[in-house]
Amino acid sequence: MTGWNVRDVPDQRGRTAVVTGANSGIGYVTARELARRGARVVLACRSDRRGGAAVDRLCGEVPGADVRFRPLDLADLGSVREFAAAYRGADDRLDLLVANAGVMALPQGRTADGFETQFGVNHLGHFALTGLLMPALLATPGARVVSVSSALHRLANIDIDDLHSERPYRRWIAYGRSKTANLLFVHELARRLAATGSDLVAASAHPGYAATNLMTAGPKMEGRRAAELFMDAGSRFFALSPEAGALPTLYAATAPSVRPDSFTGPSVLGRRGSPAKASRAGWTRNDTAGRRLWEASERLTGVTYDALKV
Repeated sequence: MTGWNVRDVPDQRGRTAVVTGANSGIGYVTARELARRGARVVLACRSDRRGGAAVDRLCGEVPGADVRFRPLDLADLGSVREFAAAYRGADDRLDLLVANAGVMALPQGRTADGFETQFGVNHLGHFALTGLLMPALLATPGARVVSVSSALHRLANIDIDDLHSERPYRRWIAYGRSKTANLLFVHELARRLAATGSDLVAASAHPGYAATNLMTAGPKMEGRRAAELFMDAGSRFFALSPEAGALPTLYAATAPSVRPDSFTGPSVLGRRGSPAKASRAGWTRNDTAGRRLWEASERLTGVTYDALKV
């Protein structure tokens, strides 16, 4: 991986990618660079206005890019099902699913389906989306699923008896749990794929400390102007650019040497530098925890991975 950068992204012509949360930040950069290499890219975003604007911006930066917007609200399983049904109705293959969208350190809240917001959006929404798109992924030779986690998964292991962080709610612990869930999901998905003999690769990545709107979303929701300005200043002076933050995701999505259940992040202390193997908490490789989270996620979302029953 030494020195790997955006110029090393392989030719993506003939491939189709779905990138969630692609209207800004590392999601937008990921979608743009995949399109620049010739991929057909679906920008899956919650806001029609921001999704449409992102398509216009991307086409301005990459003339001739084959990109389109489709609405997806990961906080609403009805929206997830509508997105997956529309995708399957238009295409029977999918080369790459980048589960990038997320929320961070929000005040306590609930999704449309009653899930704690961070766990619901960061994990359950993507769990349901991946399961609903699994037939297209399995039908596509060399396909990949990439889940964007965080180095902050180390803040907390999941609590299978308190998946919605009710005892009590602490926003950063809830965030850490949701990011641990991302890694456990990839671990269990990779195990199930191997058991069924599939060549679909499930991998994960994290951007380090990247300048995105995640940092200011929580304070903005609560009207905490001073905290919002503090987070914004930290992003401007200390964080990686979205272009640099997207490199681990692009590596996990495209590099030929990526292995199942790998975790890629910035090489220098997990904060900056070219993509490298990232450190992860031991609990993110626990088979029992991965299986229990999987079973709970199927029960909560109603989405079952019938092709991967083991």
